[in-house]
Amino acid sequence: MITEYITMTENEIDRDGIRRAGEILRNGGLVAFPTETVYGLGGDALNPESSMKIYAAKGRPSDNPLIVHICRMEDLHRIVREVPEAARKLARVFWPGPMTMIFNKSELVPKETTGGLDTVAVRFPSNKIAHALIEAEGGFVAAPSANRSGRPSPTMALYCREDLDGRVDMIIDGGSVGIGLESSIIDLTDEKPTILRPGYITKEMFERALEEEVDVDHTIIDPTSHLVPKAPGMKYRHYAPKGDLTIVEGPQEKVVDYINEQLELARAAGEKTGVIGTEETAPLYHADSVKNVGRRGDEEEVARDLFRVLREFDDEGCTKLYSESFESEGLGMAIMNRLKKAAGQQIVHLD
Repeated sequence: MITEYITMTENEIDRDGIRRAGEILRNGGLVAFPTETVYGLGGDALNPESSMKIYAAKGRPSDNPLIVHICRMEDLHRIVREVPEAARKLARVFWPGPMTMIFNKSELVPKETTGGLDTVAVRFPSNKIAHALIEAEGGFVAAPSANRSGRPSPTMALYCREDLDGRVDMIIDGGSVGIGLESSIIDLTDEKPTILRPGYITKEMFERALEEEVDVDHTIIDPTSHLVPKAPGMKYRHYAPKGDLTIVEGPQEKVVDYINEQLELARAAGEKTGVIGTEETAPLYHADSVKNVGRRGDEEEVARDLFRVLREFDDEGCTKLYSESFESEGLGMAIMNRLKKAAGQQIVHLD
């Protein structure tokens, strides 16, 4: 397969390119495209064969649900059995935007799209290119992140091309994304709203909008388990760089000293080393490659840069990686969720 590669911006949308992309999706093909969170790999959400093509292109297990992207609120009623009042409240505040809600699905949505579940994950992205593409397709685009399964999610089209060239029909380059982490996922099918994947929209933001307490699902499902994940990213290792990544948490001075000691040992063993640090600490590390993800207090900057720096370590051939830990509340919860998955839960705790 030859992958067509086109470029545009939200301010200058290539309408002919979007028309061709819509035709590809309607005919069962796949298109990678930008959203405000990360790049998505789109297929026709109502076509079972399209969903299976997405799984094949990504090398993704078929019990890992896909998110259905819409561009009109009225279309939601076609793909879900009911829209609870909580969903209406959240949609008024956060849609279009980086929020995915889980509903009980209608018969219109095939189980190939939902990973065999009777529930469906739905998102209404705010990116104008994504909106135009969904509209051109007809309104329902299934789209996980546009990367090979387990790899860091792409925040630039360059990395879509690296993972998916020759596997998809088209890649739309819309520049770097704004947020850098996948959408927050909240389950509305049980009595109490529950966050299944943290993201830009935090627990505190959900609770303000709903005026009620929201649960967080802290369960980590064992990869060998036969349990079916209810949302993308709950079961399998995700976001992993090619190098071996360890997170180190504790007092800053101890973290820096420990990582530098490990870097010295790794270099003696012939490893090429890398560190994820912050503006405050990056100059203190003695690695082959040190990535500064911004000021520790600016979680939005850290989130925006995280997947990019993981990819850059791969480009540079780094084999032994270390990262500082970040706060575990607010947006920091989402950052740590992705980091822990990228590290395969390898964490060193220092007192």
